[in-house]
Formats: sequence, C-alpha cells, structure tokens
Amino acid sequence: MDDCIGYEALTQAAMRGVVREALKQVAANTAPPGDHHFYITFRSRAPGVKIADQLVERFPEEMTIVVQHQFWDLEVHEGHFEIILKFNGVPQHLSIPFAAMTRFVDPSVNFGVSFERHVPDEAIDLISPTGDRGSDVPSASGDEADDATVVSLDHFRRK
Repeated sequence: MDDCIGYEALTQAAMRGVVREALKQVAANTAPPGDHHFYITFRSRAPGVKIADQLVERFPEEMTIVVQHQFWDLEVHEGHFEIILKFNGVPQHLSIPFAAMTRFVDPSVNFGVSFERHVPDEAIDLISPTGDRGSDVPSASGDEADDATVVSLDHFRRK
C-alpha cells in the first residue's frame, strides 16, 4: 500500500527539528546544561557536509562528534549547523546538514534517535522551510552511548 501522506518523511523531519532545537538551546548558552552532551553521527560524504579532507579520509562513511565541553562557535541554521572541534589538537570547522545525520544521542537522559540514510527532497524541505539545504571522538556505539535508548521508526511500522 502506498503511503500517500508520507508519515515517514514527516516523522524524520520532526525529529531533525528536535535535534535542531536542542542545538539552538546549547548555542544560546554556549554549553549543554547539566550533564547533557550529544553524540551526533553523520554521513561524512553526504551532500552539503563540509569537513577537512583528512577527516573524510579518516572517516570515509560516517563520523561521530561529541558536543560537550570543548567546542566553539556553534551556529545553528535551518538546514545545517556549524561547529569548531579540535582533532589532534588542531581546530577544525565542520558544517553538517541535518539531512546528513544518521544518529543523535543524549545519553544523560537516555534519548536517542536514528535517521534513515536517504532523506527525500520533500523531507529536506520540511526540515528547512526557507530552502536552506545546505580530536578523536568515540563512536555512538561506545560504552557511554550503549545506555541510551535509540528509537528506530522501523519498530513502529506494520509488518
């Protein structure tokens, strides 16, 4: 049966909006409140991702960053966010479209969500109503992230 309403795309866009709003709150306060910290996994070669070539070589498919204590210049836009993190002591500017995210985890409150690898253009438009498409870190499968509850939308689909 054809999903004419596109609930999957709507849900994905809504959850990306949750991530965007969480990052906006952190950007406004310059640090996550309390014990909050985020593991954000994204496709390193996705359209719109801007990271240093050596990071793409090191993480050719996916990369996980941690937003906790040492980050600078977090800017949150409608379709992407930008942040400076240190890798091997060297500051690197990253620009990551929300459509490139595959996972977001805040282990301090056991919140997490996984995203579909392919995001249809209409979902990107939902994420960005304005049309803007625009250090070693542990992977999200590390010990700390294992305690988080990651919600997969497949869990709620009819079989």
